[in-house]
Amino acid sequence: MKLIVGLGNPGLVYAHNRHNIGFICLKHLARAWGIKLDKKQGKARTGRGEVAGTEVVLARPQTYMNLSGESVAPLVRKFDIELDDLLVIHDDLDLPLGKIRISRGSSSGGHKGVSSIIHALGSREFPRLRIGIGRPPVPDSGHGEMVESDVVHYVLSDFTGAEEVVITPVITVVGEAALCFLSEDIARVMNRYN
Repeated sequence: MKLIVGLGNPGLVYAHNRHNIGFICLKHLARAWGIKLDKKQGKARTGRGEVAGTEVVLARPQTYMNLSGESVAPLVRKFDIELDDLLVIHDDLDLPLGKIRISRGSSSGGHKGVSSIIHALGSREFPRLRIGIGRPPVPDSGHGEMVESDVVHYVLSDFTGAEEVVITPVITVVGEAALCFLSEDIARVMNRYN
């Protein structure tokens, strides 16, 4: 069995935020694979099905991003998921808009949702599919520095129309990579999509 988790914040106000690209991709997977996210388990909306001969659980934590571990760790335990069979999909400020990277065992890179999961699992040895949202432009303050509030405002803002044009086809590629994850080992998935 595989567990695929898309990270984001629950609620309509956050639905189209850059920080919610994990939720957006998970919704795409659920539609494409005919899985309804109609159960509440482990502080998440979940759905279960069989795809490409593999049993899979899709999950959207309902804990808010920074507490994602409070949702993911109970699901890992409930479904007896090996860490190699967990895929976490999330946004990444350090990747250019629309670029994807698949990794395993790396640090959180400052992503608080991923930090929460690492802390709750006691390990960072699980696959991640990171989707680039780019960094906000540095404000013209004369200091050339970005403050934390600028980053928070940026990730909690919606994609612009021009960004949507870039990000929409990437959601399909994420779906292809997730399908590959169901039947291939993570090294092959990384080789194919990185």
